Amino acid sequence: MTHPIRLLIVDDHPIVRDGLRGAFTGTAEFEVVGVAGDGAAAVERAVELRPDVVLMDLRMPVVDGAEAIRRLRQQAPQVRVLVLTTFDTDHDVLPAIEAGATGYLLKDAPVEDLLRAVRSAARGESVLAPTVAGRLMSRVRRPVSGTLSQRELQVLKLIADGASNREAAAGLLISEASIKTHLLHIYDKLGVRDRAGAVAEAFRRGLVS
Repeated sequence: MTHPIRLLIVDDHPIVRDGLRGAFTGTAEFEVVGVAGDGAAAVERAVELRPDVVLMDLRMPVVDGAEAIRRLRQQAPQVRVLVLTTFDTDHDVLPAIEAGATGYLLKDAPVEDLLRAVRSAARGESVLAPTVAGRLMSRVRRPVSGTLSQRELQVLKLIADGASNREAAAGLLISEASIKTHLLHIYDKLGVRDRAGAVAEAFRRGLVS
């Protein structure tokens, strides 16, 4: 690029924002044009400032990073989004990538890796932290359906219908402890952390309707 790469830094922690700003100062290659502390503000500022790259945290108040990325895809599709976060679980990675993130980097990355990732993102090239790439490869190799047992599917469908653990146990004539065990297995297989994530992932995969 002939002009400096224009950056918008989005993180709900001021210290992190200041640290990131400092990482890009002292060189004519980058220009930090603005900062934001939540996803809603990030979208507003990106539409206003038209940066080349948005460094986007994921877990933020008001609007989270994945939703902000989806909105940016609609309102400022030319802006590249590089996720920079502490989290690399399926629950965090997949929604961000599906929303349209150009890349996904972890906050423990060396500064030079961060600078290199921003350069790549500005060119429209995907860049992924090694652990994230490994998760995505594992997900691709994992069958889309059939990963849950018949009993786990029954539990999942009841939960998706709004049943409590007690109600699900009564419906299947098993104990609440068994329901909890099945749920833990479901979370692990679907790569989620809680009931809401399991239901959302089940709908996404077509396991429930």
